[in-house]
Amino acid sequence: MKYFPAVLALATTLIAVPAHAALINGTGNVTPNVIFGSGNANGSFTGINDGFFELALRGKLRYNLAGQPAGIYNYDGNKTYTFQPSDGVAPVDRSLFSFDWSINVDPTGNQGTFLNQFTYLLQIDYDPSANVDFVEFDLINPSADYPLFDHSIGNNTTTSANDLRTTSSVSDYLSYLSTNNVAQNSWNLGFFEPLGFDVQTQGMYTITLSAFDRQNNRSASTSIDIIFGQVPASVPEPSALMLMFGGLMGLGAVARRRRNSKKN
Repeated sequence: MKYFPAVLALATTLIAVPAHAALINGTGNVTPNVIFGSGNANGSFTGINDGFFELALRGKLRYNLAGQPAGIYNYDGNKTYTFQPSDGVAPVDRSLFSFDWSINVDPTGNQGTFLNQFTYLLQIDYDPSANVDFVEFDLINPSADYPLFDHSIGNNTTTSANDLRTTSSVSDYLSYLSTNNVAQNSWNLGFFEPLGFDVQTQGMYTITLSAFDRQNNRSASTSIDIIFGQVPASVPEPSALMLMFGGLMGLGAVARRRRNSKKN
């Protein structure tokens, strides 16, 4: 599914929420099912279902060797999805893989809570090394930069045949958020990449999805790693380099003092 264009800002800070990463619901299946698009099967999702929130993510091969959609997940059963450049052929402005996400704020159907009662944070890592450099935003609630998304929206009985989706009406979108508890979509790195970033760069990309109530009294978070080809070596941050250099200088000073004490 496509993403409503908007300007994104780079962020490098992590939110203080534990990121749960495991086979969601013990099956990899989200509640109620995969409701976006057509031909998308349930399964292979990493996530958390704590009774209040169900949050889930998965990586998938978006383009096969013919450049057509491919629902291949190459999932390790924990949090990692692995793909190789030889697995398919992607357009120049799209990554070979995409990531699917699912939010359900009333997975038991007993709370009567809806999507607009919470805030959310999606963080997309654009550092191909094991380090992270996030683009982050609320992927549900409208803002000046994001007045409208084209998510599939519904409840615990919705299917892909009767999901709600809007591409033009902000009022309809707001109405859907106020009366439904499920939202899903499938996105590609090419929808959000920072200026100058090559979306076909090999590496490891971390995707994190979090939800919070309006008072931040309750939160949930889940995270996945998508490995595409070879992961480049991490480059220490400047602060880390300074700490390491300072430590080496300190060790050198200790060694000099020891040598001088022996001479005396």
